[in-house]
This record gives sequence, structure tokens and C-alpha cells, in this order.
Amino acid sequence: MPTDDRTTKAKIRDAAITEIAERPVGAPTVRDIAAAAGVSPGSVIHHYGSMDGLHQACNEHVASVIRAYKSEAVSTQQGFDLLGALRGLGDLPIAGYLAKAALGDSPIVAKLIDDLIDDAVAYTELGVAAGTISPSPDPRGRATVLMMWSLGGMLLNQHIDRLLGVDLTDPEALASPDAERYTRSALEIMGRGILTDDYAEQMSRSLDAAYGPISTDSLNEDPEETP
Repeated sequence: MPTDDRTTKAKIRDAAITEIAERPVGAPTVRDIAAAAGVSPGSVIHHYGSMDGLHQACNEHVASVIRAYKSEAVSTQQGFDLLGALRGLGDLPIAGYLAKAALGDSPIVAKLIDDLIDDAVAYTELGVAAGTISPSPDPRGRATVLMMWSLGGMLLNQHIDRLLGVDLTDPEALASPDAERYTRSALEIMGRGILTDDYAEQMSRSLDAAYGPISTDSLNEDPEETP
């Protein structure tokens, strides 16, 4: 049996991620997380100060795990083992955690979403440089839409499981044969697109007519500051 050499602080964080992901209803308490980590409630507060501090640490860790995986996935042109990389996400229920955490409405949740999008912009640009992803006139806009679609799939996971037979909140789900329909359909959309080239060009011209050609100035505007 392998030795668990994590620090107490890391054990608490990982226990919190698992408790949040797997609890059917309601948010886990300090006592719930302490019991799962095998420590006292006082130890949780000692290491993180408050539940907000613990949630922030969980968010930062989850974002770092996704960042590392995605950066490797998009920047590797030769010998990239898709299923191997999916298994590499580890034992923590990352997708399940995101499905629960993204439902919140707080500055901590907003920062998690912002961090995920910032990372998505960075690793998609790595893919552009490596020749695995097409360039975009609006990298942040594209990353935001893709992130919202991805999170939406996690939030509606029960329907994806019902219709396609794959549980996206299972850490091993995408590395199993059950995920074939989901992954092939995702590849069709991401890799080949849906619209024909001619119709996509026609839609692009229609958008230019409606909004004007895309400009750097418009991309730098903050929507929250627009009157």
C-alpha cells in the first residue's frame, strides 16, 4: 500500500474537494471535512483560517490541475496520449467539484471562473503556437464561450449520463470505453466544426454587417463598464 506523504494541509484541501464533489445535497461543514481528512475541526481552521479560505485553496488547486493537464494536451504535437492524459488528472473528483462550485454566487466563485478563463486563454495560445489549435481574432472571447460550454456540460451531467452513458464527474470516465460517443462527438465539433466553410463565411459576413468588423478596441472593452 503506497504511503500517503501529503501534508495535513493538503489532506484537508483534498478532503474538502471530495466532500464538495460527492455530497448529494448541501455544503459540507468544517466537521464533515475534518472527519473526512482524519483531523480535528480546529486543525481545519488552523490551516485555512475559515471556510472561505479553504474554498479559495480548493479553487486554486483545481485550477492548477486543469491548467497543467490542458497545457500539456494542447502544446504536444507528437505522441500525445489522450486517454493517458485524462487518467493523469488524478484521483480527485475535479469535474464533480467544478459542477458544484460553479453554481455558487460569490466573489470566490467569480475568481475561480476568471482564473479558469485566464488559464484557458494561455493554454489555447500554447496550442496556437504549437500548431494544434487555430488562431482566433478574439482569444479571450473564444476561451470564455468554450469554458461556459464545458462547465454547462458538467452542471447537466445527469442528462449527458442518461443520453450518452458517461458520467463526466467520474475522474476515470473519459478514459473508459463508455466515453467513446461523448469524446467522438466532442472531437467532431471541436476538430471539424458543424457549419460548412461556405456557410460559416456567409455567417461571418452577416455578423460584420450587423456589428461591424471585429476590432482590437472592442475586444478590450469591459462589458461590466459598458453603459
